[in-house]
Amino acid sequence: MNLVTPSNPGGAFPSAMSSKTDERANTILRLLLSHGKTSVDDLMSIVGTSPASVRRDLARLEARGLVHRTHGGAMLADQAVYEPFRFDASFATREDRFAREKRRIAAAAAELINEGDTIGFSAGTTTAQIARLLKNRKHLNIVTNAINICMELGSGGGVNTILTGGSLRWPGAFSLVGTTALESLNGFVLQRVFIGVCGIDAEHGASIIEHEEAAVVRAMVRQARQVVVVADSSKVGQCSPALICPINAIDILITDDGASPEALDSLTQSKTKVVVV
Repeated sequence: MNLVTPSNPGGAFPSAMSSKTDERANTILRLLLSHGKTSVDDLMSIVGTSPASVRRDLARLEARGLVHRTHGGAMLADQAVYEPFRFDASFATREDRFAREKRRIAAAAAELINEGDTIGFSAGTTTAQIARLLKNRKHLNIVTNAINICMELGSGGGVNTILTGGSLRWPGAFSLVGTTALESLNGFVLQRVFIGVCGIDAEHGASIIEHEEAAVVRAMVRQARQVVVVADSSKVGQCSPALICPINAIDILITDDGASPEALDSLTQSKTKVVVV
């Protein structure tokens, strides 16, 4: 294994919001989707909390770029193409976890992509970060089962984006699964595939939570000449219920400098190149 060490260690990462805060954020954003704007007084009545709590919720949402605070209330911010997806607080909360690390991982991953490549992306918050860096690229073909990635790249003129089709089973995941998704992937040869995972370890390889989603990612892996796992350090050394592929099927792992030496050492016997950013 080749181990690449970081040159610019990052700082602290944002803490995740509580479940009650998540619920209030979802309520606020759904209300704004319906009405466009609202007042603090209305939000107090609807979410059943104090003016100070509502204002803190709005400040958090504004920091994410989802709302603009106004005098006495808030309105929707000017959003990207796939507005309803951005307003799913569960996805936004997952994006916030290890946000700086994911941005560094995405930047390193994007450097692997060349003009003319046909690239596969599985669903996930880190793969979505990579996609955002490709909007202004030229002559790329992207194949993905992630609705949000497809719509994210739809605003870029030089990227041809192909969505697999399939069934959408889990809210907040934007991941298409099932027979249609599996069969559509048989028609592609991918220069490389970037996959997000819930766990990666030397014994089991790459894994995620949902078995149907894992089947689609396995199909991407079979069609790819190079397999790149993008995973923040909290996933390294972990294993989830649905296995994607063994460690010897992974060409590159890109992770951050928070991964424990013990977890990285367990990967050194494989052929996987580990890039730490």
